[in-house]
Amino acid sequence: MGWFKRLREGIQTTTSEKKEVPDGFWQKCGSCGGTFTILELEKNLFVCPDCDNHMRIGSHDYFNILFGSRYKLLFDDIKSTNFLNWTDLKSYDERLEKAYEKTSLSDAISVAIGKINKKPLLVTAMDFSFIGGSMGSVVGEKIARSVDYCIAHRVPLMIISKSGGARMMESAFSLMQLAKTSTKLAQLAREKIPYFSFLTDPTTGGVTASFAMLGDINFSEPNALIGFAGPRVIKETIKKDLPEGFQRSEFLLDHGFLDFIVHRSELKAKLDHLLSYFDKLD
Repeated sequence: MGWFKRLREGIQTTTSEKKEVPDGFWQKCGSCGGTFTILELEKNLFVCPDCDNHMRIGSHDYFNILFGSRYKLLFDDIKSTNFLNWTDLKSYDERLEKAYEKTSLSDAISVAIGKINKKPLLVTAMDFSFIGGSMGSVVGEKIARSVDYCIAHRVPLMIISKSGGARMMESAFSLMQLAKTSTKLAQLAREKIPYFSFLTDPTTGGVTASFAMLGDINFSEPNALIGFAGPRVIKETIKKDLPEGFQRSEFLLDHGFLDFIVHRSELKAKLDHLLSYFDKLD
């Protein structure tokens, strides 16, 4: 699993003997500090066995949880380009090449069509590992094409958000994706096709300000960070102390921004229930 890194060069024993372990064999929980083998975490869907912390996982991990191995990737050939010739500390081209090499993904979002207990569902899932899950033109275009596919095939849509916000390297074109995705989802609503928005850690910035909060059902994983601006920016703006955990999913649920919170182990069953419910409404 490429996104896991060795925590130390070896394991220290009482005899000071170093025992080398394979790269990526261990993973440390960012919440409680517990250390587990990758095999243990895979069996537990990358939820900490000690504190129940939901670790960040990628789009294909969610596809496997929901569909097993029986799904088909769509629109995977669309890639970002440096159409503005953007350069900061590095060129956008360099950043893209590094992201391709690191993640083996085509961009910060992937699309798959599959079935949950014989009920079709199209899932569009974001990857934080690809330039912070930032929303650029390709993210907007894949969501737009996903909506078109769902309308053409009468299939419900689910978007799994995990993003730091708009992609600055695409400037105003990135911000235009807020309007583009919102307009496409309005088309889906007119066709009375269900849209489930699943918010995971973190969901922030322009993604929160657009498609992430527009679902027929908005729900999240436990303790997910969800918001627009960061706590420091908000505090400096309103000049007031903020409630503890005010950008976590439990706080948003209490204040009406979410319909429910679902444990990762129950996600597939919950979606099965939702698909059955909306199918009866037709």
